Amino acid sequence: MLKPRTVCATVVLAGAVLATAAVPAAAVAAAPARAAVVCPTGWGSLAKSDSDSTVAPVRDIRTGRHDCFDRMVVDVPGAASGDLGYSVRYVDRLYQDGSGRHIPVAGGAVLEIRVAAPSYTAETGEATYPARAGHPLPGVNLTGYRTFRDARFAGSFEGETQVGLGTRARLPFRVLELPGRLVIDVAHSWTAGG
Repeated sequence: MLKPRTVCATVVLAGAVLATAAVPAAAVAAAPARAAVVCPTGWGSLAKSDSDSTVAPVRDIRTGRHDCFDRMVVDVPGAASGDLGYSVRYVDRLYQDGSGRHIPVAGGAVLEIRVAAPSYTAETGEATYPARAGHPLPGVNLTGYRTFRDARFAGSFEGETQVGLGTRARLPFRVLELPGRLVIDVAHSWTAGG
């Protein structure tokens, strides 16, 4: 014969098992379906440029991953919107300004990014961005990126900063000029799917 305490414990345990089994089914039914991402595709891969310039120096270069593209941001605090010049284009090989030295950049294609801003102070020549020519960009880790493969500092010469960005292939890109920064987005593909 079962003792009342054993019967009560068995009922509580059975109720807990039934409640636990019911929760996952309810949670699955309540989870919203993720909507398909539609990505822009009309950027093209031709060179993009703006002839403005600034004496405000480059302070940082950082990257980020998004659903439709990988992003590079060149921070130039003090540069007003419309004052930041640039040239961004695909090249066969990256050559350093001034010396003409070839800087190897890994990837299926290489974007040369020139920002019309020095990475040093004009008055003293002191570096404002701690990068070395031919080396990866400091603090940039491209592990897990869908499009970016390599990012190399080429140098800063006559008021322009030059960077090589290795991509998986020649893909569409856009350039956005915002107050204090230049943004380069490179699409994951040529199609509208994410």
